[in-house]
Amino acid sequence: MRLDKWLKVSRLIKRRTVANEACDHGRVTANGQSVKASYSVNVGDVLTLQFGAHLTRVEVLAVTEYANKADASAMYRELAP
Repeated sequence: MRLDKWLKVSRLIKRRTVANEACDHGRVTANGQSVKASYSVNVGDVLTLQFGAHLTRVEVLAVTEYANKADASAMYRELAP
């Protein structure tokens, strides 16, 4: 699944266009490397999202096409920054 879509489905970022822009501006890294929105997300990837001074690191636990609000948080595990 594309990174921008995964960020939206997991509800880490509210809209896919915002996720796409974050990737384009280098605010999202996967496994320590800057990636584009088309990056293919896999289970076990460590994603880092930076918005201003706020830094979020998560490990991908699941890649699913659809997730309701209750299941979205089960798609990732937050890591210490």
